[in-house]
Amino acid sequence: MTAATWKDYALRDDDPNAATALNRDDFEEKVEQAWYSCPVDRKRFRELIKRSDAPALRVLGLWLALLVASGVIAYFAWGTWWAVPAFAVYGVLYSAADHRHHELSHGTPFRTRWLNELLFHLCAFMTLREGYYYRWSHTRHHTHTIIVGKDPEIAAPRPPDVIGPFLDFLFLKDGFNQFRRLMRNATGDLTEAGKHFVPESERGKVVWASRVYLAIIAGVIVWCVAIGSILPAMFIVLPRFYGGALSQLFNFTQHAGLSEDVHDHRLNTRTVIMNPVFSFLYANMNYHIEHHMFPLVPFYRLPELHEMIKADCPPPYPGAFAAWGEIIPALLRQRRDPAWCVTRELPRGVRSTNAVTGAAAG
Repeated sequence: MTAATWKDYALRDDDPNAATALNRDDFEEKVEQAWYSCPVDRKRFRELIKRSDAPALRVLGLWLALLVASGVIAYFAWGTWWAVPAFAVYGVLYSAADHRHHELSHGTPFRTRWLNELLFHLCAFMTLREGYYYRWSHTRHHTHTIIVGKDPEIAAPRPPDVIGPFLDFLFLKDGFNQFRRLMRNATGDLTEAGKHFVPESERGKVVWASRVYLAIIAGVIVWCVAIGSILPAMFIVLPRFYGGALSQLFNFTQHAGLSEDVHDHRLNTRTVIMNPVFSFLYANMNYHIEHHMFPLVPFYRLPELHEMIKADCPPPYPGAFAAWGEIIPALLRQRRDPAWCVTRELPRGVRSTNAVTGAAAG
């Protein structure tokens, strides 16, 4: 492999004030101006983007109820073999905060802003992704999805690390990176990436939130030492590690192995049809082309959006394991040939924007 085949994935845009918060009403318009958007019926679409507390409360309320119930069972099962399946269920549900925190960062689930913010920061802590930093990072990811030098959230840079994705079935690689980021940001000196996309006016929030996260984690450690038991950590922090397998199974299907440097989400993003349990845990983020193309649509309306645009998109993958059946060979091939990528076939006659320059192709 020659040096020319390696790309520099460091961010090169150093204007953080150019970022736009994902919950502002003009965000979708700014994305649509740069990216290909499937044609939709505008009247139906306006209905889809209406925010409502009721459906969000039903879905997120059910998740919280299941989390609490599994936690109570796990607590009373502690010290018996029944604790193993009980904590396994608790860990999976706890780690599902990753997907809820992701969706809540957009500000779309709830009409009532404080509900959205309260649950966003709760889920952000549970997944160890400090909320203020993540919101700006994720803004950049949506604005420049898999654009090298612009997107700070490219999970599989080329040539890919084939060990890291499997370590993250236990949140080991990403968890280490999150702790390192928290400690760096807590000093008041943001990470180099963060300096690219967090505006000066928002950096104080990142610093203090990082310090709060670390203080809570330290408090959990002190609690464990004081009572001579790991039990408190089994409920706070550690579940993201021992329960993270499904979250990684879901998350890595989003973009890995697909095209870089294109302005068409149908070419760099996957939609995967999942069973109702997986879709619930994943907060419907399996409809990921739909989510990226129209980020103001609440997660509970994404199945409807999928029906509206599916004729203009590549066929969805029939399940997470089908997607991984493509991803694993793709990562191995990209180790040898970083320029190669999975090419998604669009329906015959469908238009595509196939380059950063916005050139149209049939």
